[in-house]
Amino acid sequence: MVKFEQITAVVLAAGLAIPSYWFFWSLAGGGGYDRRGMQNVNPAQVEESRSRELDPGLKAPPGP
Repeated sequence: MVKFEQITAVVLAAGLAIPSYWFFWSLAGGGGYDRRGMQNVNPAQVEESRSRELDPGLKAPPGP
């Protein structure tokens, strides 16, 4: 038979975990991927950043 202490521990754990989980996600904004806004990115900037990632010899951006 399950002891009273075991039932109390489970109820207490759930009682603390559920509001904590709800509060965390309400502060985090919730919603996930579908609610994120789309970023307007210039394709030239994307290509430039990709070329920098592919060139291991480039340590700093070119000067003026």
